[in-house]
Amino acid sequence: MTTPENSALNNPITEDDIAHYLANTPDFFQRHAELLAAVQFTSPHSHRAVSLQERQAEMLREKIKLLEQRMMEMIRNGNENVLLSDKILRWARTLLLSNDALSLPEQIVLELTVHFAVPQVGLRLWDVAPEHAGLGIAQGVSDDAKVFASSLTEPFCGLNTGFEAVNWVEDPKAVASLALIPLRNGPAGSAEPAFGMLVLASSDAYRFNSGMGTEFLARIGELAGAALSRLR
Repeated sequence: MTTPENSALNNPITEDDIAHYLANTPDFFQRHAELLAAVQFTSPHSHRAVSLQERQAEMLREKIKLLEQRMMEMIRNGNENVLLSDKILRWARTLLLSNDALSLPEQIVLELTVHFAVPQVGLRLWDVAPEHAGLGIAQGVSDDAKVFASSLTEPFCGLNTGFEAVNWVEDPKAVASLALIPLRNGPAGSAEPAFGMLVLASSDAYRFNSGMGTEFLARIGELAGAALSRLR
């Protein structure tokens, strides 16, 4: 015969049972308010025993601190995005005001190097107008590089694994990471074949990494492509 004592021994109350009971009996601590005053925890900060109220206050302060950090990060990222947007707008204005189409390639490379703090910038075009076919930027591009540029639906960012385009910058041996930006007449991400490619290169292996966002790089490619289409 199973007695209540044997049943309790065979099915001991677990922490989950207690938690379930308290969760489903919200008025328990109203009837036993003295228990709340007697509960003590070890503070993770001072390693001393603190009351439930003190521990709750500590947890609330930690949550507030975490929210403040997240808010500051959002503000910082927002400010950085505003500054970058301003740079792109000023750069676009410079391209629009340029009356000399032949100076645009050099101007684009210089502006990206100086105003966007890119250590090395390379640029090549193909399928340009016959009168521009002798330009240096229209030389030395293989068919494979052209196909690769047209296959990019968004800028490529990552480590230098021996891309042909690395040779378009001044010091290819110093390149650890790079961004490859296709140039098209159409908007970024379109299926239109590329007629050129920009190379942004850095000796820092983490400057252009595969996990970074490419939205601003795509806007740079879109603006550069629109400006350089005058050479076609």
